[in-house]
Amino acid sequence: MNYTDKVVYEHEIPDGSKLYFGDSARLKREIENKASSILLKNGFSEIITPYFSYHQHLSVDPIKLVRFSDRNNHEISLRADSTVDVVRIATRRIKDTSTKKWFYIQPVFKYPSTEVYQIGTEILDSDNLLECMNIAKELFDELKIEPYLQISNIEIPKIICKLLNLPIDVFENGRIEVILGQNLEWLNKLATIKDAKDIDEVISIVPNELKEPLVLLKNLADSFEWKNKVYAPLYYSKMRYYDKLFFRFLSGNSILSGGGSYEIDGRICVGFAIFSDALIEKLSK
Repeated sequence: MNYTDKVVYEHEIPDGSKLYFGDSARLKREIENKASSILLKNGFSEIITPYFSYHQHLSVDPIKLVRFSDRNNHEISLRADSTVDVVRIATRRIKDTSTKKWFYIQPVFKYPSTEVYQIGTEILDSDNLLECMNIAKELFDELKIEPYLQISNIEIPKIICKLLNLPIDVFENGRIEVILGQNLEWLNKLATIKDAKDIDEVISIVPNELKEPLVLLKNLADSFEWKNKVYAPLYYSKMRYYDKLFFRFLSGNSILSGGGSYEIDGRICVGFAIFSDALIEKLSK
């Protein structure tokens, strides 16, 4: 090993990993402190889950997992998502099951070496996604930022796939050319919705199976006061457990927050995450 190789080996940071210092470290702590204060005020309890998990394949595509074996040769993954573990730990391993609101401030890890820091929440036995959106709004108000709000319903692309015999990866990968290539008026209109008025118009012409999911999407958007709203009925989340209403707060090409409704082990829940790194970058500018 020559001197240059030794310097790289001793000081290089792996691609995808995170380093915080100075202003970025201060902003990270400020965001976490503000978020935890807001969540505690809203009745949440904090939980910190293990870095290692047997169940990450339920949340994330296995090719994105950092995997290895335990002492009994059972496959373990580094935590790539917290939702499934939080719900199962809260319902199966914590004796006090009266607590339904949990939050966590911890990183997740994805293959090959990506760290993502996030502030997450889960509300057990609830379908009130509006509560999650209002908490995110409270934090954004504290930080004095106004991202765009995107509202979707994961049921819609799933139903369209069944109706038209399409693979779900058409929506997962945003293959708009395949969608428009179906030459269906109602599908073309779904792909170009801009506001609540467009949703009212398209509800009148879509197949019956899509009417209720579209109404749920519109009702959620109508019930949330926010300046910049984007309607995205054909958006499909890559997180495996989200199944109905879903939202994201966006700024430029960055996702500041995202969450939705889901069902785990027969329990209907809602939750969302604030993505610390995207917020730090936003506030730094």
